Amino acid sequence: MSTDKKILKLPLRISLAILLSGILAKMLEWPYATKIILSGFATLGLLYVIRFISKSEKKILDYIKLVLVSFWSLYGIFTVMNFPFTLFFLTMTAIAFVLWFIMEGTAYFLDENRRSKNSTYHILWNCALVLGALGVISGSLLKILNWDYSLHLLSLGITMIAAYILKDVFVPESTKEDEEYQL
Repeated sequence: MSTDKKILKLPLRISLAILLSGILAKMLEWPYATKIILSGFATLGLLYVIRFISKSEKKILDYIKLVLVSFWSLYGIFTVMNFPFTLFFLTMTAIAFVLWFIMEGTAYFLDENRRSKNSTYHILWNCALVLGALGVISGSLLKILNWDYSLHLLSLGITMIAAYILKDVFVPESTKEDEEYQL
């Protein structure tokens, strides 16, 4: 992760939350869900391209991230619009993801000094993210099996992940130093 201040961080997070909200609306069969998903994918792709162009120093990893986000956004748009060639975009997204994971992987979630942020606040939010991911996974599997309350579990998981993404929008940075735990 570069030490440069990342631009468009908040709009990117908001567009990702819009995308997740659209997916949730689609699962609940609400009106305008497709339009919300399309706007989420389109703004996410557009904002990331603007972010990439405004970077002064571009490394190979930046190009891989650009391919990853661009092809993922295009895959989402093409899938929602039922256009052909979605397999091409999905394949390119998968290749870019594997390359990103090999080159950066979990180091992306470390701070500039390559230390993990393990304050009590971060640990609680990371637990919320893990529980949200487990809710999405188990809710999806239970939905396939047509079990009761699977949609509730899936919705709760998506909501928790959206809250994790937007946590910096609603919760200001603490001025006092939290107790830090090193894992």
